Amino acid sequence: MQIGEYNSDRPQIILKEYGRNVQKLVEYIKTLPSIEKRTDLSYTLIELIKQLTPSIKEQPENPQRLWDDLYIIADFNLDVNNPYPVPTPEVVFKKPMKMEYPLNDVRFRHYGKNIEKLVKEALKKDNEQERQEAIIYLGKLMKTFYGNWNKETLADSVILRDIQAMSGGALNMTIEKVREDNLFEKLYKDKKKTRMPGQGDQQPRMGQGNGNSNSGQQRHQGSGGHRPFNKNNKNNNFRRRRDQ
Repeated sequence: MQIGEYNSDRPQIILKEYGRNVQKLVEYIKTLPSIEKRTDLSYTLIELIKQLTPSIKEQPENPQRLWDDLYIIADFNLDVNNPYPVPTPEVVFKKPMKMEYPLNDVRFRHYGKNIEKLVKEALKKDNEQERQEAIIYLGKLMKTFYGNWNKETLADSVILRDIQAMSGGALNMTIEKVREDNLFEKLYKDKKKTRMPGQGDQQPRMGQGNGNSNSGQQRHQGSGGHRPFNKNNKNNNFRRRRDQ
């Protein structure tokens, strides 16, 4: 007499998100001789899976996935009238293509790769005025990007030198012109915390300000107040409780 069944003696669960009972039902459907009966029970099992798995019930946009999982549980040995194309192991278990990691040699990493791309776009400009405007915009971007990760301020002469290095000397501008008009100013300034009106003002302590020197004495006076208890006062006659 077999008392219990150990998991080590059971077959391995193929799709653990559905559980062993669903796998047993699939094995039972495979043993039925009639294809109509197998199809009807497969539809019923699909609805049962939706009830047992709330995550699938909340995402009904891909019903074909449940039928594919049914074939995976059945080891692709299930003959039913599937409303979708019958999946194959080659398609289901096909490994995705390996994505190549972009290996770009970024010369100035503190500016980023996009700055070098913008420099190349600026070199395509034939108009000298447009090139000067591109240099100004590049300088602002470079100073802004550098300031995002460094506390030090980047000098305008260093920015001009780096632009010339990235452009091969094709993009030039005098440092005097940059400093005179402050052309390489950051695109946005650092936000400073502003103190709200009245914030930080010292509140008057009790007994100070407005001439309320007797405020400490007035705490125990007035309507609804309590006088301090003096244990040495003979007039404090308290009756003891009967249970004490």
